[in-house]
Amino acid sequence: MKVAMLSSIAWRTPPRHYGPWESVVSLLTEGLVERGIDVTLFATGDSETQARLVSVCPRGYEEDPSILPKLWECLHISNLFEQGDRFDIIHNHFDFLPLTYTAMTSTPVVTTIHGFSSDQILPVYKKYNGRTWYVAISEADKCPELDYIATIHHGIDLRLFTYQGNPGDYLLFFGRIHPDKGTKECIKVADRTGMRLVIAGIVQDKEYFKRCVEPHIDGNRIQYIGSVGPERRNEILGGARALLHPINFDEPFGLSVIEAMACGTPVIAVNRGSMPEVIRDGYSGFLVRDTEEMILAVGRIGELERSNCRAWVEERFTAERMVDDYLSVYERIMEMRRREDHRPWGFYEILSDEPEHKVKRITVYPGRRLSYQRHSRRSEHWFIVNGTAVVTIDGKDKSIQAGDSVDIPKGAWHRIKNSGEEDLVFIEVQRGDYFGEDDIERLEDDYGRATEPDNQ
Repeated sequence: MKVAMLSSIAWRTPPRHYGPWESVVSLLTEGLVERGIDVTLFATGDSETQARLVSVCPRGYEEDPSILPKLWECLHISNLFEQGDRFDIIHNHFDFLPLTYTAMTSTPVVTTIHGFSSDQILPVYKKYNGRTWYVAISEADKCPELDYIATIHHGIDLRLFTYQGNPGDYLLFFGRIHPDKGTKECIKVADRTGMRLVIAGIVQDKEYFKRCVEPHIDGNRIQYIGSVGPERRNEILGGARALLHPINFDEPFGLSVIEAMACGTPVIAVNRGSMPEVIRDGYSGFLVRDTEEMILAVGRIGELERSNCRAWVEERFTAERMVDDYLSVYERIMEMRRREDHRPWGFYEILSDEPEHKVKRITVYPGRRLSYQRHSRRSEHWFIVNGTAVVTIDGKDKSIQAGDSVDIPKGAWHRIKNSGEEDLVFIEVQRGDYFGEDDIERLEDDYGRATEPDNQ
C-alpha cells in the first residue's frame, strides 16, 4: 500500500511547539512506516520523518513571515495531486482546499476534518461529499449534512508522557491564548481558589491577551511561560494539580486534554463539544457547566486518582490505536474502489487516461460477454492478450485468440464474448474526443442495462 500524507504547511511536521494538525500527521505517518506501509509525507522542507519527504515550501508560514500562505499552499497541494496516481490512498489533513484538486487524480482521497473554522467552508465539503471520504475526529464534530466513513479519535505517543503521581501546587492553562479557549476564565478560577496559575501557549489573539491576560501576569501567582515545546511539555503537564479547560466553543477534540491525563493530571473542562468523549467524568476529570462549577471542582480534585487518568488514555487514546483505525479505513476504501472496477462479466484496470486516448486492460470471465453497444464519440482497438473470444461487429461474428486484434469503428455496434474456458484478457485502446461512460448506447445486455448509459 502506497500512502500520500498531506500535512499542513503552517508549521513543521512534527511541530516544534504548537501545531496540533501537524502533530497528528507526524504520529500517524511514523506509525504507518513502522507497520511497513510505504508513506510519502508532503510537508515543509524542514520536517522530520522516517517516510519519504516531499516538499516545495521550505518552512512553515507561521514561523517565517516571508512565506506567503496562499501561494505556497497552492504549490504544496498541487505538487501532490499532479503525481497522485502514484499512490493507492491520498490522506488529506489540510482542510477543505485540497478537495478542489481531487479531479486531478483517480486515487481515492480520505480527508480527516480537524474541525470547521466556519460554516462558510461547508459548501466545499458538501460538493465533494460522496466523491471523497471524510473522517471525523469526534462524534461531536460531525456535520449532519456530510457522510463519514469513520470517527477516529486522536492518539498520542505515550512514551513521550511520563506518569507523575505527585503533582505540584499550580493549575495549568495549556493551549492557544484566544477567547475560545478561556484563558480569562482560568485567571478567574485562580483568583477565586487562591491557587497559582501557569499559562502556556501561543498568543493567537493579541488584543485579547493584552486586554484580558497580560494585566494579571505577575510572574508568581499568575505566570505566563510562552509556548512550550516537547522538551518541557511533559514536565509542565505532569506537574500541574489540574488542567483547566474552560472552552467557549464546541471543541472538536483537544490534544492537550489527553496529554495532561497521560501524565496523570486530571482535567476540569466545560462540557461542550467533544469533552464527554475525551474525559470520563468523575474518573479522569470533571465536566462542568461554567466557571462557577469549575471553581467548585478545583476543590474536589483530591477525589480523583491520578493513576486513573493515565489508565483512561492507555485504554482509548494511544497512537497505536489511531494507526490501526486509519489502516482499517484505508483498506475499506481500497476494497470499495476495487469493487467499482468489477462487473458481473469480469473487471478492468485503467492503464492510461489522457485527453486524446484511454487504455484499459479488460478481463472477461469464461462464458460471459459484454453488452451489445456503440459509441458516438470514440473508436476502439482491441488486442487479445490471453484466451479466445467471439467478437460481433454490426451483426457479424468473428473468432479471435491471443495475438489477434480488431478495430471497432466509431458508431459500430459491437460486443465481445469469452468463448473459452479461461479468463479472456484484452487491451482496449480508445481514441476520440470524449471517453465518458455516458457515451455508451446499449442495444442488448445480459445484466438489464440496455437502456442505461452506464459502464461496460
